[in-house]
Amino acid sequence: MHGNGTGRGFRAKQWSPKEALAAVLDRLEAVNPQLNAVIALADDAHEAAERSSMRYSEGRPLSPLDGVPISIKDNLLLAGVPATWGTAALRNWIPDHDELPVARLRQAGAVLFAKTNAPEFTLEGYTDNPVYGVTGSPWAPALTPGGSSGGAAAAVAAGIGPLALGTDGGGSIRRPAAHCGLVGLKPSIGTIPRADGFPQILLDFEVAAPLARCVEDAALMLKVLKGACLEDRQSWMEYPGRRTTASRILCVSSLPDCPVDPQIRRQVEKAADTFSRMGLEVVFDALPLALAALNEIWSEVGQIGLAHLAETHASWLEHASPKYREMANAGARLPASRLWHILDVVSRLRRQVDTLFTDTDMVLMPSIAALSWPASQAYPPTIDGQPVGPRGHAVFTGWVNAAGNPAINLPVEPSHEGLPIGLQLIGPWQSEDLLLDLALRYQRLAPWQARYTELWER
Repeated sequence: MHGNGTGRGFRAKQWSPKEALAAVLDRLEAVNPQLNAVIALADDAHEAAERSSMRYSEGRPLSPLDGVPISIKDNLLLAGVPATWGTAALRNWIPDHDELPVARLRQAGAVLFAKTNAPEFTLEGYTDNPVYGVTGSPWAPALTPGGSSGGAAAAVAAGIGPLALGTDGGGSIRRPAAHCGLVGLKPSIGTIPRADGFPQILLDFEVAAPLARCVEDAALMLKVLKGACLEDRQSWMEYPGRRTTASRILCVSSLPDCPVDPQIRRQVEKAADTFSRMGLEVVFDALPLALAALNEIWSEVGQIGLAHLAETHASWLEHASPKYREMANAGARLPASRLWHILDVVSRLRRQVDTLFTDTDMVLMPSIAALSWPASQAYPPTIDGQPVGPRGHAVFTGWVNAAGNPAINLPVEPSHEGLPIGLQLIGPWQSEDLLLDLALRYQRLAPWQARYTELWER
């Protein structure tokens, strides 16, 4: 079941939104106990599917997403369904309104049927929390689907709905998409506006983002979700140098002093040949960015964000896991000048990235540095035999969030063990249309998403 195909089936009267929802819920009942991807169901989903079925019978669907079942990540507010952010203090909190991106999906007629699991405060690269527990990968339930949108990715990969809405603050859409064989699109800052949700704790790095089984579905979701709104002034900006064509791609398969699983590096380099066959010039070279300064301040961004959260929502942190209380305390101890330094590092990186894209149209990199590891383990302790820290598996994604640029994960050939691998295509500011066009052309020549779809069809 794909989003586009589901909608076409509705219009052709091959099945109805009620039947689609029933099929998704049957699938959930069959596989979710092994995965723990979905953590709550929306009581009004059946009513929404009924209304959508009526609209189709009358020939007046609201959009191509009308009637399509879509799950929502736990840190995004869905009216009437618990939103815990993975933390104990919010275990029983039920919002009475939709967050803006969720509201746009509802206005388009989508059937918002479930919430998906996420780590506490969405600050981890795996998916586990004290409220709902650990989530496993559909490809190997003992292994992680990544994080922080791990529940969303596991659900879509397992056939629990064709689409999911997640967030990406440091790779949290692209890495789970890579670990689960999906397409995950991280838009530019402001492309999908945010309002009426949880406080931001990662500066402006975190964006709402679609997860899908194919490029067409990611594009379909983006069309509904994007567009300026009064509540988010970043959505007002329009880049005057928006790129519409591409001829040159920089391929970066590794970073200095950052080990990468050899299978991942090999498959991404192999995928670069496909872009060459598309008529693009592919240049293999180092990434011309000074990432050391960003790596130095990365943990402090989350610490300061949690320190501010502790000031504005003290009870949330009082009941949080010790790790996050310690992070908040560390952030509170940092001097104000350190925040100014962080902002300066981010500003300088954004200028460097803009310069990079003056003579390069796209950057091609791995989305992940490691294959999936044990599901209850926060990160892999080694990669290619070398010890790594907590973000060793995530070295390719965070700088894109800090820069604010768009990027998309695309499935490539799986590992020898049958585990998914993904490449990351990164574009200039507001180049989502170009990214999606190149991604679709790549998908036609290397349709690995069809291989991965076989999982839920079994």
